Amino acid sequence: MATERTPQPSSHRGAPSGARGTARATPTNPHPTTNAQPPSPGARGTARPAPTTPHPTTNGQPPKGARGCAESAATAARARTTPTGPHPTTLTGATLVLPTGPLPNGHLTITGPRITAVGEPAVGDPTSTAPAKPLPGHWVLPGFVDLHNHGGGGASFTSGTTADVLHGIQTHLHHGTTTLVASTVTEDMPTLAQRAGLLSELAEQGDIAGIHFEGPFISPCRKGAHSEALLRDPAPADVRKLLEAARGRAAMVTLATELPGGLDSVRLLAEQGVIAAIGHTDATYEQTRQAIDAGATVATHLFNAMPPLGHRAPGPVTALLEDERVTVELINDGVHLHPAALQLAFRHAGAERVAFITDAMDAAGFGDGRYRLGPLEVEVSEGVARLVEGGSIAGSTLTLDRAFRRAVTVDGIPVEDAVRALSANPARLLGRYDEIGSLEVGKYADLVVLDAEFELKGVMRRGEWIIEP
Repeated sequence: MATERTPQPSSHRGAPSGARGTARATPTNPHPTTNAQPPSPGARGTARPAPTTPHPTTNGQPPKGARGCAESAATAARARTTPTGPHPTTLTGATLVLPTGPLPNGHLTITGPRITAVGEPAVGDPTSTAPAKPLPGHWVLPGFVDLHNHGGGGASFTSGTTADVLHGIQTHLHHGTTTLVASTVTEDMPTLAQRAGLLSELAEQGDIAGIHFEGPFISPCRKGAHSEALLRDPAPADVRKLLEAARGRAAMVTLATELPGGLDSVRLLAEQGVIAAIGHTDATYEQTRQAIDAGATVATHLFNAMPPLGHRAPGPVTALLEDERVTVELINDGVHLHPAALQLAFRHAGAERVAFITDAMDAAGFGDGRYRLGPLEVEVSEGVARLVEGGSIAGSTLTLDRAFRRAVTVDGIPVEDAVRALSANPARLLGRYDEIGSLEVGKYADLVVLDAEFELKGVMRRGEWIIEP
């Protein structure tokens, strides 16, 4: 078993989704440091009651006790944020993780929703007189960006109502994810088109960064937690139907490119500016190379739901790791990957080509119990989600703050490389690195504050404290 190590912040180791554009009033009782909890039962570090019925049982509703799902999550967000206001505020004394590496005792100034100064204030700089929030012994990182997420807080992105989806977004926001792509699972085409319509509205409002269609265009040999009866070949006409239903808000489509129509669908996605991701695939090394040449640029949860690497059959893993055009997703929860596999991916792909994801389902930030993932029933026990029938792993209960902490304390990944995998790399894939993904002047003030042991203490989005340290 890997042991944990906790380097100190002073060491030099190795348009976002979310809130709507409405003004938020300052709460009368701001979030205290000791109450940095998601707005739901099962908040970090608390005992979580297991749901007594599968979620959702009817109409996509979460179990009783999932507080906040029935109310407008935008209203809930307003009640839990502390605006910094139009006047500058400066965070001082923390180690800032910048694109160039960690900066100890750094200063970061926020004015309104954006970062207006980074580093040491210059003499005569008006921001040098801004109210200061001292954060000695802390780390400040850019907000996390999750490319692959099915839900959380007892709420589902795959079948829940608009209120459910907003509640799930808030749960992950309280764990540092300031930009999120909502993922579907395999359903029949009319159901997926309907789901795309709901999610596209949230993308238009800025609540999510887009839609990821995971299924139905995947291999029955590597279906994982997807209904085999609903799988289909990736015919370009069907792919186009989903893109049209998403009204320009599709961010990514996962497909088994070796299936009939797969390469043509990859070319279609590339032409439409949508990420073509290779996943749930039984492709050979050679077939995977063909898909990359056709325009595929992402490996959906590398190593999982694909043939293993072999010395006579190197398979998709080898092709995806060796090609500089591909970014590889990794689920760093200690269940999906052995630390050695994760380290291998970092060594061969490099820190610039890794994106940590959650692949989270409803139970993330909520608790054990029975849930539904699309049409399939899932049992979550001790934080591990498995299909009731067959026992396949069914997504994760991961949040990205946990993925980061595990990366640096268990897997031995340098802080700056873990930040790239959680922020910069996925932001670039989404075409949003000019606004999010790093702590730089002019970008949105989306950031995460961690203590010396990498525990989450604060979250800011668009210059507003979601959790104030």
